[in-house]
Order: sequence, then structure tokens, then C-alpha cells
Amino acid sequence: MSCFAGDPNFCPECGNVLPLPGMQDTVRCPRCTFCIPVAEFSGQEIRSTVIFNPVEQSSVALQDEEDSELKGAVIDRRCSRCNKEGMIYHTRQMRSADEGQTVFFTCIHCRYQEKEDS
Repeated sequence: MSCFAGDPNFCPECGNVLPLPGMQDTVRCPRCTFCIPVAEFSGQEIRSTVIFNPVEQSSVALQDEEDSELKGAVIDRRCSRCNKEGMIYHTRQMRSADEGQTVFFTCIHCRYQEKEDS
């Protein structure tokens, strides 16, 4: 009895994404022992769409403007350049998913930026 049902692009036994049909007459799940005949995919059409955000709305455009307002919560962290308290921060996953995020700090006084790998 299958635990998962619905989309034929996913294994009904374990929920893993099934590989695209190839030259073989069956598609085998890479995670479990489930097999499905290629004929099950007959007539199926797969479409994908990529939509890019306008440059004006991206965070890159805000970083390039000298007079842009700094946004974010102000934390009690001393700037290593001007030695004043008050920095804002944001995080990004720069390394692999099993490692911590990278925290970017920006001084609200001199706009000096530093990063910390957590």
C-alpha cells in the first residue's frame, strides 16, 4: 500500500523525486525499490517558467546607492572601525546547507561592513 499518492513525478512509496524516463522500459526510484513502467508517463508534458525580478526591486540596487537608508534591527555590537555601538545585521546561507549561516553586520554610523560565520 502506497503512503504517497498523486503526482507521477514522485515515488508513491517514499515521496522521492523520480528520475526522468530514459532508454529503459521502467523508471526506478533511487531511494527505494519502487519501479513504474515508462508507459505511465506517456502524453505527460512538463513545463517550467523562470521569472526574474526587476533590478529596481532587488537588494543589489539598494546596496549600490550611497544614500540608501539602512534597514534592520539595531543590535548592541561595537564597530571595529569607528568603535561606536550600533550595527544592523542580515543573514545569508553562503556555505553548504549543513553549515551555519553567514551573518553580515553594517555599522549605522560609518557603514563599515563585517561578516561572521556562525
